[in-house]
Amino acid sequence: MILSVTPEGGSPARQIHDQISGLITTGRLGRGERLPSVRQLAADLAVAPGTVAKAYRSLEADGLLVTRVGSGTRVSDDAAPVSSAVAQAARHLATAARDEGLSLEDVLRVLRSSW
Repeated sequence: MILSVTPEGGSPARQIHDQISGLITTGRLGRGERLPSVRQLAADLAVAPGTVAKAYRSLEADGLLVTRVGSGTRVSDDAAPVSSAVAQAARHLATAARDEGLSLEDVLRVLRSSW
């Protein structure tokens, strides 16, 4: 699993949350797949363990991860990827929005109005 945290990318916990969520949503992380321990991922990303723990808790609240003592943190059996067509459309939208200088909030507003 390749994640990165950048100074300009917002809070490190949110970056970790969004990247793992994206990997699950696009099917790159499958149901039941084990994630690195909090300490291991924190060391890999050079962030505090509490930052990774916060991201994992948020992903659990979203229903994407399940943590069990003794078996670690895994992708939830209820987590389902989106189709490749939807993932591709999202990538195109994100690229166009960045090119136009739109914020995430602007993009979400456009999506909500199109729903």
